[in-house]
Amino acid sequence: MSKAYYQFKPYNVGRWIIWTLFALVLLLAPQVFTSNLSISMLAQMGIAIIACLSYNLLLGQGGMLSFGHAVYSGLGSYVAIHTLLKVSAGALAVPVSLIPLIGGVAGFFFAILFGYVTTKKSGTPFAMITLGVGELVFALSLMFSDFFGGEAGISANRVVGDPVLGITFGPAVQVYYLIALYTFVCVAAMYAFTRTPLGRILNAVRDNPERVEFVGYNTQVVRYLAFMISGFFAGIAGGLGAIQFEIVTAEVVGPLRSGAYLLFTFLGGATFFFGPIIGGVLMVLALVLLSELTKAWLLYLGLVFLFMVMYAPGGIAGLIMMNLRVAAFGRLRELWVSYLALAVTGLVALLGAGGVIEMVYHLQLNAAIGPEVQYLGATLDTRAVESWFGSVFVMLTGIGLFEVTRRRFREHWSEIQIDIEKEIKRREMA
Repeated sequence: MSKAYYQFKPYNVGRWIIWTLFALVLLLAPQVFTSNLSISMLAQMGIAIIACLSYNLLLGQGGMLSFGHAVYSGLGSYVAIHTLLKVSAGALAVPVSLIPLIGGVAGFFFAILFGYVTTKKSGTPFAMITLGVGELVFALSLMFSDFFGGEAGISANRVVGDPVLGITFGPAVQVYYLIALYTFVCVAAMYAFTRTPLGRILNAVRDNPERVEFVGYNTQVVRYLAFMISGFFAGIAGGLGAIQFEIVTAEVVGPLRSGAYLLFTFLGGATFFFGPIIGGVLMVLALVLLSELTKAWLLYLGLVFLFMVMYAPGGIAGLIMMNLRVAAFGRLRELWVSYLALAVTGLVALLGAGGVIEMVYHLQLNAAIGPEVQYLGATLDTRAVESWFGSVFVMLTGIGLFEVTRRRFREHWSEIQIDIEKEIKRREMA
């Protein structure tokens, strides 16, 4: 006679607090940042978060480096904008709020179509195939103007149909809350996916595909299923983008968009679930704000990416988690002086390097308007030796001091890590 055993599993209070705070941030953000630009950026951040998380299902969860993820978000945008046009013409009776789901279905369909071939390989061959597919779709977007609209793209009006509870999606704040709702649901759904058996097997395929094959799973099928799910959420992001901007151009399926997903997902931290959320926020800040501040923004972005690969391959999320581990053992307060020194010396090096970069860009692009360039409230003269010498001197001084500080910090950090490992072993032995 079998006995029934019951085990009480308490609620994860911390997880409930985090999700509640996330919902509150989405809900209250427009009340804090009230300008039209701020609301537009918040909406774009929601879209970027969904897109980066969908990409991380491939990169972070499955170890699949894709160079063509914009294909699925972009084609989702095109299908969504065509649906919006048909709704405007009265040919379809679909609420505007459900059009992003149609974009998701489109992303899912094209993931089924292209993913069957793409996921037959893994590693570098997979990356090259996705690059080829991305270039193919981008080329087609400039050839078939009936669907893609050519270089001008396709535009539509999101204010269609009768208002529901006074919601017309004309005001930007109404569109933001639609995007915020989709963002919360999609983030929750993708997090739930990582806790499913399929999500766990996907992690195993990433870490040890040979062993997964040995225990009886088909790794190609696992990758294919994950690819389709990723395409679905990417399509939702594309559909939301079509509603937000009311225009879709070939840029949404281009290699630059795919590269942005890769870069900012990595910067945020591909090995942690919340890393792409950070990456999505950074993506909008870089593409909207940084690009307006300087013409050299791509160079700055590339330098940031380079240093992150060299010194923090786990991304910003990895840095946060490492410091939380140190804080859990009560050792974080020992590092605040080192962090302050690193920040100051790094800022000095950045200021000097920025002066050099801005003067070089001025000579190449704006020499006709005069030799002077404004940089952080100061006037630099590209013809004066003092400006060049001063910028280079500040940069080299900052780099030297930063390197000395970094080496001392690394020694201190290593000592703390050794002490933490000893403490962990002591607790295990107790």
